[in-house]
Amino acid sequence: MKLVTCLHDGKERVGALTESGVVFLPYPDMNTLIETASPAQLRDAARGETVPLADVTLLAPIPRPRQDVICLGMNYVAHAEESARYNNRAFSKEKPISVYFSKRVSEAAAPDTGIPSHQGLVERLDYEVELAVILGKTAKNVKPEEAGDYIFGYTIVNDMSARDLQTGHMQWYFGKSLDGFTPMGPCILTADETAFPPALGIYSRINGELRQNSSTSLLIHTIPAILAELTQGMTLLPGTIIATGTPAGVGMGFEPPKFLKPGDVVECEIENIGVLRNSIV
Repeated sequence: MKLVTCLHDGKERVGALTESGVVFLPYPDMNTLIETASPAQLRDAARGETVPLADVTLLAPIPRPRQDVICLGMNYVAHAEESARYNNRAFSKEKPISVYFSKRVSEAAAPDTGIPSHQGLVERLDYEVELAVILGKTAKNVKPEEAGDYIFGYTIVNDMSARDLQTGHMQWYFGKSLDGFTPMGPCILTADETAFPPALGIYSRINGELRQNSSTSLLIHTIPAILAELTQGMTLLPGTIIATGTPAGVGMGFEPPKFLKPGDVVECEIENIGVLRNSIV
């Protein structure tokens, strides 16, 4: 099942995508749906009346995450290599350990909306297509072999990055958390719709040019390993979003770098989930 948050007649609704449109579901928001709805309840509710997709405006599936988005840095080998080439001091790591950071998200950017370029503050604007994992229940001391039981579904996150802020401050939080820097969508693919761990094609295109082309099967630190490690020391709540890292092909990885500018169109795609498209403004 593919789940969305959308606007209809000025009201925010959650719904299930069908071949003919959207079926609205009886939950006030996506966080509540994730926390309270069973798969059987969702299947029953999705049999309702369909509204044409043209009559709604898609928002981010979780427009207002309850907590910061947890992110993995340099979680594909080729991306770790291109990052170190760009700025070895800022991106190199001595040990093969997972790198975690978070993104502050007041509101996740919707599909087909503008991403602010923050001119005057940002000169090196970059994109990162990522598979985001959404937890469906409270997770603590998760065993790797049980990790799949905690997954509600998956979506696409574009981990927009101000490389000059990221390298200049020698930390990632500020350069990753500016307003509009977390485009998300277009939907949540529920976990029962794909194998676990998911092995899906992952791509990005800038103005139609293919930049990133990889598979989520190539994660260095896998989803079971991530959940097992994080939940040793912290409790993760339903609705937690974990962005699992980006493959090679980001703007800073080219020689010379190919950073974004106003007017550029960024398309992030993951097999079976869809395409998240935004323009730079």
